[in-house]
Amino acid sequence: MKFVDEAKLRVEAGNGGHGCLSFRREKYVPHGGPDGGDGGNGGSVYFRADHNLNTLHDYRHQHVFRAERGHEGSGGNRAGRGGEDLVLPVPPGTICRDLETEEHVAELTYHGEIVCVAHGGRHGLGNARFKSSVDQAPRRTTDGKPGEVRELAIELNLIADVGLVGQPNAGKSTILASTSAARPRVADYPFTTTEPQVGVVSVDALRRLTVVDVPGLIAGAADGAGLGDRFLRHLGRTRLLLHVVDVLEAEQDSLAERVETVAKELSAFSETLAQRPQWLLLNKTELVDTETLEAIKADLAATRTPTVPIYAVSGVVPDTLRPVMSAAADYLGIGREAGEGDEADAAGQTP
Repeated sequence: MKFVDEAKLRVEAGNGGHGCLSFRREKYVPHGGPDGGDGGNGGSVYFRADHNLNTLHDYRHQHVFRAERGHEGSGGNRAGRGGEDLVLPVPPGTICRDLETEEHVAELTYHGEIVCVAHGGRHGLGNARFKSSVDQAPRRTTDGKPGEVRELAIELNLIADVGLVGQPNAGKSTILASTSAARPRVADYPFTTTEPQVGVVSVDALRRLTVVDVPGLIAGAADGAGLGDRFLRHLGRTRLLLHVVDVLEAEQDSLAERVETVAKELSAFSETLAQRPQWLLLNKTELVDTETLEAIKADLAATRTPTVPIYAVSGVVPDTLRPVMSAAADYLGIGREAGEGDEADAAGQTP
């Protein structure tokens, strides 16, 4: 199924039902009086967050959604049936805005959260409502109000604890596949990942991390180079970034410069994202000797200010990744009450 993280919709709430003009007519009941009932309220349109969804694919082809209109009132003081509400399921992390006014309409962040995005029209009044001492036989009714109609833009910001960033072919997808049940495409050419991938990492019996992998970044991504920075917004809700670096590239280029390239693209996209905590993962370490690896770590440690954790891992050796995920869960306080000094302690560690 294709990953879709943007869509434009037209939502139409139901119109209110009209009030009824009716008079009671029964044998042996002269001058029965007005008995026209009110109409029913129109149905409203809602968005509801559903954690079983992780894409807006359902809204790729259908763009118009209508709630049911209210039914008209009838004689005998019978009110019309209200129109059924229309509830549209969306993934948690969905943001909705009005295309005409640019108003921020809603942001759904947790499972079961529900927000009304178009209100149904109010019902009309039947003539029984207008009976008075001076008007015993009113012929006045009101029509139902029209339902709200809105042109909406929705976009998805995936909710994850940890984000994997780096240049193409750094091994981010391999790491995600090794630590979770996710099955991203893995190949030996750049830009294998063309859309965000999400996996759940079981650190232990009580702790789980949600990890998102976004397509690789190259110099000029903020200006549209490569796949650009279109998917970087999916890192906006993460609390920790794991910057994956291919140690084999050290023979061709300075790893410090490659790390700085990604940092600049993050900063160009969002200064808030650039300031998020980042740990370095030196990947494919099974292919270099210990002496070379120590030299790479020393070079990177000297250029990182302030000091951040640097882990030597291999995407094809899960045992090297477990300490990283466990440390990330500790740092984020997942599965336990985090102490005030946890973040400061974790930030100063360099394995």
